[in-house]
Amino acid sequence: MRDCDESLIDAVLTAATTVHKELGPGLLESVYELALMVELADLGIQAKRQVEIPVNYRGQDLGIGFRADIIVADCLLLEIKAIEDFSAAHLAQIMTYLKLSGLKRGYLLNFHKKLLKDGIKRVSL
Repeated sequence: MRDCDESLIDAVLTAATTVHKELGPGLLESVYELALMVELADLGIQAKRQVEIPVNYRGQDLGIGFRADIIVADCLLLEIKAIEDFSAAHLAQIMTYLKLSGLKRGYLLNFHKKLLKDGIKRVSL
């Protein structure tokens, strides 16, 4: 499993906080996703959005999969939300994405909260 450097994680969370301070809560997830990609690029942090995560069963590609919102530096998965609160389904979603992608760590980021720090959930396998 691939893991990230703590300084990179700190920079990513700072970037997310900057986006939240600039835009505030109440927008669509896709807006926060795109704004975070701009912020990461400005910081020189490599990231990809809407990354396909294939599903294999018994060594066979099922031809279907999922899309991770953002994968940073091929080591950190970010799932962007704009919801009241996280549910068990959101946690299950990111854990499945981590398992399928071979990544060790991810974050659920809920931009709907008044303060982003109240909407950050760290998930590790």
